[in-house]
Amino acid sequence: MKKTVLALFSAFAMTAVTAAFAQQTLQLSHNAAPGNPKADASLLFAKLVEEKTDGRVKVAVGGSAQYGDDTESLTNMRLGTLAFSANSQGPVSGVVPEFSVIGLPFMFRDLNHAYSVVDGPAGEQLKALARAKGLEVLAFWDNGIRHTSNSKRPINAPADLAGMKIRTPADPITLDIFTALGANPMSLAFSELYVALQQGVVDGQENPLMNIHSSKLHEVQKYITLTGHKYETTPFLASKIVFDSLSPADQQAVKEAAKEAGEYNRQRSQDADKELIQVLKDAGVEINEIDREQFAAQTTSVYDKWRKAHPEMVELVISEAQKQ
Repeated sequence: MKKTVLALFSAFAMTAVTAAFAQQTLQLSHNAAPGNPKADASLLFAKLVEEKTDGRVKVAVGGSAQYGDDTESLTNMRLGTLAFSANSQGPVSGVVPEFSVIGLPFMFRDLNHAYSVVDGPAGEQLKALARAKGLEVLAFWDNGIRHTSNSKRPINAPADLAGMKIRTPADPITLDIFTALGANPMSLAFSELYVALQQGVVDGQENPLMNIHSSKLHEVQKYITLTGHKYETTPFLASKIVFDSLSPADQQAVKEAAKEAGEYNRQRSQDADKELIQVLKDAGVEINEIDREQFAAQTTSVYDKWRKAHPEMVELVISEAQKQ
């Protein structure tokens, strides 16, 4: 009897140890504030992964750069010490320069136009380039059509940007755009942006409306100009080291969760573009539109520069955009 009980206990203990070993918690990093579509989609991804893997894989979400900013997250994923990141196009371009090409100025009419390009051959090419650098692109989430805010004056013509200190992410093509428009762009981590605007370290910045609102940048910026100067993805990334360590079933579950959370993220982004103009006006922000052709004409040098640097990717992205 004792031997039977002991055998049963040993079997139970072994099963418990095996189950505990099989479960793992992986970290997901992003820099967005609570309530931002990126933040909410990250929480949804975590929920879906746990459901789809029957609890074998859990995801701990570290928002507002708790696990490091975007650049640190990229380094940690390539080392295999961080599993996932809802990252940003600018920092990713520091590892895979071709990502910047998605941000060519005044290329996309609207969000659906941009989605049609990143979901096609251009996106597949970017995935292959990222994989070679140790990053698995699970989905292209959305970081919106970007607009410009500042504390000085409405921007009605490129001349209104002359000498204005504009914060941009660490993205060379964004720096090129604002240099071409006559501004004085400077790169700064998003987590430092609110204080920099508040203290006058920079005069303005550029972001989609959803980021401006969720991070309360409108509290320290009186003017928003709907420049629509570029589009950015949110590359949703996995460490190739970590991803390859998962079972085929769990890899598939992670891919499905990333896609479903990405669809939610995109819908939230589209909703934000429709709703937030009035919300921001009600908060006391002065909003104006521009003559898009006038601004686009002043940024043709950006296309010339990037055609020389990455001719194949530039032509692919432009040709795909022109098909739509």
